[in-house]
Amino acid sequence: METDSIECVTSIDGTEEDEIQQSLHHHGNHHPHPNHLHPQTTQSQFSSSKGNGVGVGVVSQGILPSTTRVHELLECPVCTNSMYPPIYQCHNGHTLCSTCKTRVHNRCPTCRQELGDIRCLALEKVAESLELPCKYFSLGCPEIFPYYSKLKHEAICNFRPYNCPYAGSECAVTGDIPFLVAHLRDDHKVDMHSGCTFNHRYVKSNPREVENATWMLTVFHCFGQYFCLHFEAFQLGMAPVYMAFLRFMGDEMEARNYSYSLEVGGNGRKLIWEGTPRSVRDSHRKVRDSHDGLIIQRNMALFFSGGDRKELKLRVTGRIWKEQQNPEGGACIPNLCN
Repeated sequence: METDSIECVTSIDGTEEDEIQQSLHHHGNHHPHPNHLHPQTTQSQFSSSKGNGVGVGVVSQGILPSTTRVHELLECPVCTNSMYPPIYQCHNGHTLCSTCKTRVHNRCPTCRQELGDIRCLALEKVAESLELPCKYFSLGCPEIFPYYSKLKHEAICNFRPYNCPYAGSECAVTGDIPFLVAHLRDDHKVDMHSGCTFNHRYVKSNPREVENATWMLTVFHCFGQYFCLHFEAFQLGMAPVYMAFLRFMGDEMEARNYSYSLEVGGNGRKLIWEGTPRSVRDSHRKVRDSHDGLIIQRNMALFFSGGDRKELKLRVTGRIWKEQQNPEGGACIPNLCN
């Protein structure tokens, strides 16, 4: 695995700086072990499925039993997703969804008979008449929808699992926030800190060789929430740049309750960025490509580093605060973390 060693020095809320050795991960080189357990929640218990690394909700027994049995009839035996018209069946009555029909080469996966183009009209009628709970009801979603509305809702359901926010690899693990925090700590070995201020120093020899690279993620815990600090190098047009940005481990509406600032400088000059953290619902690449963060051109970064400009020594400081509504004037006032 190709890695470049960097040094990152962090101080949190005024404490002494500790020397931390990290690795600079080029995209696609890190593959964490996906097998782990999910902490218990109030309505369901997650576990990690071996082979796909997904935190799976285990549905409690006794919840909507009759609806669940009908829903099982509409479950495709190949992909296990719900079937929507057109629903196909073989001569023996075994059904499967239209997507999987092409994947099984027109052979019934149950009895291996030829499928043909026989529609299961009775099951399609049943599907049209059903109102079913969101598939994330075991995770807390109380909504019930007509069968055809379920798909649209589930694509944006606030209770759907989050994707792993780690940016150094294409990690396929999903789960709720406590599950992903444990996953980041145990599997990706990210830096975990408590506090709402930070002071990171990124050190890299031969910075002109760094292209499309991501430094180790840092996770901060403050206001009872978790935030991910990203720092990376990439090409912006023809210009090589460094970029730092913060993501909130929660939904977009919750993210709007917080603000953050980033500052970088040296030699009597500095750049300051203030903004709202993006939700981890937005992928790391989407945030990066929208340039929603502190962007430093490489020449400016080397100027801030001082010396002969042959080594990156960039200090990024910042803080996170919560916006509070002023009950008298209606304006938002910052609530700073002690």
